Amino acid sequence: MSKTLPEPWQVQTAKARFSELFRRARTEGPQRIARQGREVVVMVAEEHYEQLIGKAHQPKSLVEFFRKSPLVGLDLDVHRKSDRERDVEL
Repeated sequence: MSKTLPEPWQVQTAKARFSELFRRARTEGPQRIARQGREVVVMVAEEHYEQLIGKAHQPKSLVEFFRKSPLVGLDLDVHRKSDRERDVEL
């Protein structure tokens, strides 16, 4: 059974009733806002946004971060020239 989406807000109505739009995005879920009959944007609560975008892209560990790096498999030259030691006065 699919959930039917509510009718989108028209931009003019969304502007005039912004507080209600804001409240509904926080309590009822994402709110669609359309201009000239086309869906243009979706307003979502920050917690929902973080679930969709923010946390989804963060690695769970440093090891996972390096494993998913775009540099994996590249042959990088990470050797340094060996310098002579220096005398240091203490």
